[in-house]
Amino acid sequence: MIEAANASVKTAPGHVIFITDTKRYAQELQRAIRFIDCKDYFITGEQALYAFVEGVVAGNYDNTCLYIDGIARIAGKPLAEMGTFFGILEKVAQDMALTITLSCSCEKEDLPDFIAKYL
Repeated sequence: MIEAANASVKTAPGHVIFITDTKRYAQELQRAIRFIDCKDYFITGEQALYAFVEGVVAGNYDNTCLYIDGIARIAGKPLAEMGTFFGILEKVAQDMALTITLSCSCEKEDLPDFIAKYL
């Protein structure tokens, strides 16, 4: 995901944002990427994460790429229970012409259908 984010800076016509819950990637990402450690903002739960993402995206009119590392870990919820959240992210991506890339730790065959359709 780090490589993809760094590569996107070269071609993205707008801002690239990277959200995670650790500072370990901060030095690996190019300076042009807006790095956000959501632990700095006390994000707890799926609703808080959604609201945070909405606020971050609303902060600039020309965001083009959003990366979220460890979506289930940050939301504190199993992937299988995040269907509504993914639906909301899909709408945000469409409405704002935003490419969203997420990481989640599980086997491909264990992904719920609402996620697997994006592979």
